[in-house]
Amino acid sequence: MSPIKECIINKKTQNTPVWFMRQAGRYLPEFREIRKKNQDFIKLCLNKSLSSEITLQPLKRFELDAAIIFSDILILPYGLGQKVEFKKNFGPILNDVDLNIYNKINEKNFTKKLNSVYESLKLTSKNTLLKNKDLIGFVGAPWTILVYMLNKQSPKKKISSNLINNDNLINDLLKLINKFLKIHIKNQIENGASVIQIFDSWAGLVEEKKLSKYIYDPTLDIVEYVKTLNTPVICFPRNIKNYKEYVRIVKPDALNIDYNVEPEKIREEVDIVVQGGLDPKFLLGDKETLKKEALKYLNIFKDHPYIFNLGHGVLPETDPNSIEYLVKLVKNF
Repeated sequence: MSPIKECIINKKTQNTPVWFMRQAGRYLPEFREIRKKNQDFIKLCLNKSLSSEITLQPLKRFELDAAIIFSDILILPYGLGQKVEFKKNFGPILNDVDLNIYNKINEKNFTKKLNSVYESLKLTSKNTLLKNKDLIGFVGAPWTILVYMLNKQSPKKKISSNLINNDNLINDLLKLINKFLKIHIKNQIENGASVIQIFDSWAGLVEEKKLSKYIYDPTLDIVEYVKTLNTPVICFPRNIKNYKEYVRIVKPDALNIDYNVEPEKIREEVDIVVQGGLDPKFLLGDKETLKKEALKYLNIFKDHPYIFNLGHGVLPETDPNSIEYLVKLVKNF
């Protein structure tokens, strides 16, 4: 059994498994070479051979326990027919939501449009670099997908009134998102994903009285679906107000924590597998500080099932040597 699955299913491993969010991508010179020649990010995600190559790049360099498929959470709105593009130094830009278009999309159309993603998973899963390792598929959580679709850009730039004032549109869109998230997850698993991670990057935007409606209920629906496919599911509700409550209601197999959380509190309150936590900024500094901060997490969770990861994705300016140093540190712990 792979170390990550063993940790999630058996709640213990000989060594702490390690992988990183955004481990395939922008900090690696070999990725930047590919990116230079492929300016359209969505097209790159839909190039099955390049997507597979990028997914495997970090495993050629580092002793990681999993690959995560090179794709994007916004591939879902793209599959539904919403225009998605990525502008340099700005981020994603989407066009207006049109439920009339999305309601005409069926499973067959959607799967055909995103077929290259599934072909990439199939291709990657057969690679010998993944022997005894996991291939992680992923989706955005319903709320986070909704935020991008209605806001048409990252909410750290601005928040649209659609996100606050349009209950009917939100309800209709959430139902549609959940329907197609399930299809997207099923297709990923059928083509080689052995674990699914759900990224709720904007969970922290929701006020407490609306958590059930926007976070807990729709995410629980997805988590329960993944479990019916006998696949472990990791949730990353970034900046959620109450992790203990989230775990009690949503019941993921593992919880990825962000770097604003007190790990000691999580260890006391959460009885499932914990993943992540380290601030990726520590990979930009000196090795002694990085070692101290990494050991803090490794020691806090030494008697708790734990997968080493970060509290957010690897930053573009990270030196690959720092990743190598950190992986060896975890492996030797």
